[in-house]
Amino acid sequence: MSLFNRVKIRTPESVELEFRLAGIGNRAVALLVDYLIWGLLLLGLLSAWAWLSYQIQVSMDTINGAKENGNLWLTAVALLIVFGVYTGYFVVFETLWQGQTPGKRYAKIRVIREDGQPVGLAQALLRSLLRPLDDIAFLGMLLIILGQREKRLGDWVAGTLVIQEDRSFSPLALGMSPEVQTLSLEMALEHEVGQLHPDDFAVIREYLQRRQAMDWRARSELAIHLAQQAIQLMGLSPLPFETSPEVFLEAVYLAYQQQTTHE
Repeated sequence: MSLFNRVKIRTPESVELEFRLAGIGNRAVALLVDYLIWGLLLLGLLSAWAWLSYQIQVSMDTINGAKENGNLWLTAVALLIVFGVYTGYFVVFETLWQGQTPGKRYAKIRVIREDGQPVGLAQALLRSLLRPLDDIAFLGMLLIILGQREKRLGDWVAGTLVIQEDRSFSPLALGMSPEVQTLSLEMALEHEVGQLHPDDFAVIREYLQRRQAMDWRARSELAIHLAQQAIQLMGLSPLPFETSPEVFLEAVYLAYQQQTTHE
């Protein structure tokens, strides 16, 4: 299997996106980083709970018959802490960080839904709950290596893909005019470009790459549609600049690229 498998997804805007799948190497690096962070977090919580448990046990020693039941209760709480941290770590980060955990961010990979949209709470929860099964006897690793879409069991059930972060293109490569640079800087400073999801950015990038090959009418209609969608996501009124929808999209692309580069 190639380490650089690609997958194509057609969005509701009829734009075909192509993503590079993360590959077993990048996913292993991400998981190693996540498990190191998770282990340190869990160690800290269990240490705090062990100290608190000791204080509780000392108090219960003065109560006849309460010690044995108390020990079972304290052990049950410790197991709940392990389960909560194990599951919650991945759910919280993948939901709030648009499909990334600290490990995935380090490895520059991301989880998305099969339709190209960001993962939600339901998908992140399913992936996390099935992670123990994927870890048993390296089942997840085998499924990733043998599968064409490089999915572990959690990905199949949740309907997700793990992809490489989108690479950026220079203004020259996308056929942009020099004037767009100034407009993009103004937009980055004054408007909520960060409200765009990575898949929204990918759609705009794909349009800018392929617009030269489009029929002029389809090109114009799609530019208007994408500009209106970006305006809505950014919480703007109609076009905030005296410019065409296509130039507006160019400025959004550059502003978003500059913002994510400096994060």
